[in-house]
Amino acid sequence: MVKITFMGAGSTIFARNVLGDCMCTPTLRDAEIALYDIDPKRLEESEIILKAINKNVNESKAVIKTYLGAANRKEALRGADFVVNAIQVGFYDPCTIIDFEVPKKYGLRQTIADTLGIGGIMRGLRTIPVLEDFARDMEEVCPKALFLNYTNPMAILSGYMQRYTKIKTVGLCHSVQGCSYHLLKDLGMDDKIEGRSDLIAGINHMGWLLEVKDNAGNDLYPEIRRRAEEKNATQKHHDMVRYEYIKHFGYYCTESSEHNAEYNPFFIKSKYPEMIEQFNIPLDEYPRRCINQIAGWENEKNNILQNGQITHTRSHEYASYIMEAMVTNQPYKIGGNVLNTGLIDNLPADACVEVPCMVDAQGVNPCHVGRLPVQLAAMNMTNINAQLMTIEAARTKKKKDIYQAAMLDPHTAAELSMKDIVKMCDDLIDAHGEYMSMYH
Repeated sequence: MVKITFMGAGSTIFARNVLGDCMCTPTLRDAEIALYDIDPKRLEESEIILKAINKNVNESKAVIKTYLGAANRKEALRGADFVVNAIQVGFYDPCTIIDFEVPKKYGLRQTIADTLGIGGIMRGLRTIPVLEDFARDMEEVCPKALFLNYTNPMAILSGYMQRYTKIKTVGLCHSVQGCSYHLLKDLGMDDKIEGRSDLIAGINHMGWLLEVKDNAGNDLYPEIRRRAEEKNATQKHHDMVRYEYIKHFGYYCTESSEHNAEYNPFFIKSKYPEMIEQFNIPLDEYPRRCINQIAGWENEKNNILQNGQITHTRSHEYASYIMEAMVTNQPYKIGGNVLNTGLIDNLPADACVEVPCMVDAQGVNPCHVGRLPVQLAAMNMTNINAQLMTIEAARTKKKKDIYQAAMLDPHTAAELSMKDIVKMCDDLIDAHGEYMSMYH
């Protein structure tokens, strides 16, 4: 029997998708599923929903158990074959609020703040100590398990696990699967979607759509570039930042425009406030989503349950397909976040990169991509610099390394002086209290 442990099972909707997928997969239907969380209410809600799915789509073949709090964490992990990570250390309140409100006092505005920027750095620094605890427990009770990380900041967390623990780790993000599909659909090229092929490589949330071809092997980029430039010039829409990437750098990237607006020094600029409107950039977007989700959760929970009649159809999330490929030895291709062991020639070996990977009984096998176009590697490096320095700060636990990570972040450095960056970091560390107490 396969054992799947879900860390952060109180992330109910995501747990429903990933574990519901497993219950729809023949080789995983009789799995033991261990749900772990530190919030008793959310853990109970997830248990109710997942047991209803198990009953309705799986004839109750899976065995679902719950584990609450750090004292029970090791038992949740014991004997696991797969560990799915979806934790959020510090929650929306207080930590996400702090990550947005403190930088605002320095004139630094953000949209999502979970991957890079000062918010992503802080999120990474408070999450890595928790992952260190997970890794120690896993090394003792399930050393051969595959750690499937879905938590952001993806490259920082996955990169830390890959470099500084013995746990096999792959970072997973659903922005890869739908990248070329949504681009073609948004540009009115629906007739090119069926049978298309693509190649994506780079880093998480800035993986580049290097190639996209139709079913006859024709390059679709010339028409994509033409339509994207025309659409940005004539319409206000949700993806203007990434279309501007196409115009100036030649290629589209994986994650949304609201994310990418804060990964560079080009768009959110206090000197040019009109650019926020020009490029339709939703400042404070992530807090807005959190507030709406929290406010609507009870209704959403009741709608999900549908008086116990909840059902599930297998989604496009990678997790169940990875598990299935490893159990059955039937290869499956994913876009995975892995250590750059010679995969992208012009990015550093310490970097966590996002590349095509083949999965089978031997695990996750990354594919060599070669060199990225120089401008794309350079864009990735502006993010990798801050990612590597954040990992270094998590390793040393030194505040000076946190300051340096923030100084290397392109958006932060474009807006603030070194002196203000240090003061802002100190304010954030103080405001996060126990979550950052290990840094000195």
